[in-house]
Amino acid sequence: MGLFDRLKKGLQKTRDVLRTDVRDLFKAGEILDDEKLEQFEARLIQSDMGVSAATAIIEELREHHGGRTVDLDGIWKTVSEKLRSLLEGEGQAVWDIEDPLSPLNMQSDGPTVILVTGVNGAGKTTSIGKLANYLHKAGKKVVLGAGDTFRAAAVEQLTLWSQRIGCDIVTQPSGSDPASVAHIACQQGLDMGADVIIIDTAGRLQTQKNLMDELGKIRRVIDKVIPGAPHERLLVLDATTGQNGISQASNFSEAVDCTGLILAKLDGTAKGGVVVAIRQKMGIPVKYVGVGEQIDDLQIFDPASFVDALLEQ
Repeated sequence: MGLFDRLKKGLQKTRDVLRTDVRDLFKAGEILDDEKLEQFEARLIQSDMGVSAATAIIEELREHHGGRTVDLDGIWKTVSEKLRSLLEGEGQAVWDIEDPLSPLNMQSDGPTVILVTGVNGAGKTTSIGKLANYLHKAGKKVVLGAGDTFRAAAVEQLTLWSQRIGCDIVTQPSGSDPASVAHIACQQGLDMGADVIIIDTAGRLQTQKNLMDELGKIRRVIDKVIPGAPHERLLVLDATTGQNGISQASNFSEAVDCTGLILAKLDGTAKGGVVVAIRQKMGIPVKYVGVGEQIDDLQIFDPASFVDALLEQ
């Protein structure tokens, strides 16, 4: 499938929620009244885009279509335009969707260091593997740092990704200091002339202060080896958690000053609307979305494509 088709398939569950019985709700020839608008608002909230975004969309519909004969195409056009404006808000850049590396702050001199964080089970390690694959296919020399030293399974999984892709990986014994892994990975990356170094971190809850403090330590260690690094601090969020992702984004952002988000498992939820809520409440751009389990199922987040895939009839 092409990029848009994969995105559309990934958003199928969310699209189904929004479109279920909507044609029964908005019947041609009837008047668009407050009762119908309230029912549609409930559908929008059900997709987890948040009350604020849902209210903004309903107000737009009320202004342009309220009290008038239902024009289904016109209604969807209004919803689409409002959704797109919400997603293109402050801090959301528009990238070249044909270039999977365009959202990254790639360095022209020396290696680009990417620090990846997130709670356990969010899809962090898989997202790293997919991102590393993009970089490798683009001709970049990649080094992975298996900094989740508390979970042997995480190191094994990342090692398998490195073997599958054909890139180098730095590992240390279970229980090692994650900051030391980051240090070794950065030094090895420098020594071998790597283009990109991606550092995994232990999955953690945003409420665990000592582990959040550890992220700050890892960042400081990286900066000592490669001044100014890490150049990207990406937070992986599980789309299936819906609104809970917002509190995660807020706390992690404070710990490492996140530069971008990867929204994983978008294909496994009817809460894809959470992208809208995150964009409204956070000044952090969504850089990639995971729309499947295959190695190429990580896509650049493009507001226009996202809205088209979500609302296409």
